[in-house]
Amino acid sequence: MILPKELKEAITHLSSTEKDKLIFRLLKKDLALANRLLFELVSTETVEEKRKKIQKSLVFQIDRSVEQFYSPGYLSMDVRYMSGMITEHVQITKDKFGDPYLNLLNLNGIIPKLNKQLQTYKPIKANKFYVPALARIFKILMNVSKFHEDEQYEFRDELNKLGESIIENQDFMKAAINNGLDINWLLNAEIPENIVEIHKNIRALGLLR
Repeated sequence: MILPKELKEAITHLSSTEKDKLIFRLLKKDLALANRLLFELVSTETVEEKRKKIQKSLVFQIDRSVEQFYSPGYLSMDVRYMSGMITEHVQITKDKFGDPYLNLLNLNGIIPKLNKQLQTYKPIKANKFYVPALARIFKILMNVSKFHEDEQYEFRDELNKLGESIIENQDFMKAAINNGLDINWLLNAEIPENIVEIHKNIRALGLLR
């Protein structure tokens, strides 16, 4: 929403007390903004400390999802919930490194442990997990590509681990091929410079949905 100039000008003429009341009223309706301001203005925790906390929570959720695995569809819902935790953390802390780092932690914590169970399902049902997971992998690759080459190297081992896990599952590998993901990008940690354009073209074909 673009604020009209007249509204901006009117707000600047409010008294400090009126502005404070308005801010507090708005913060009550925008929890995400309130939490971000709490972190930036009040909290003494660093971004790295907050990342370690969310990582601990994710590991608990990952173990729970693995132990209580029911079906590919429900597993995808679990991953979506954990991705929501990561998104909230990033919104609050602006942790650009933590975004791909934590999402890799998420997928690498689940896929190797559940590959055998997932392979017992027919592809049409297993794809309820594979396809959303591939969409998240593209997001990871696009985020990693934004970093300097030296920083990208820090993701190398986890990207390789994820690629190896997909190779071990024939149906997952087929899903990757059918949805335009080149596993070599993971195995070699070599992300194309035009990964965003590649992703856009793949989505335009109706894939990764």
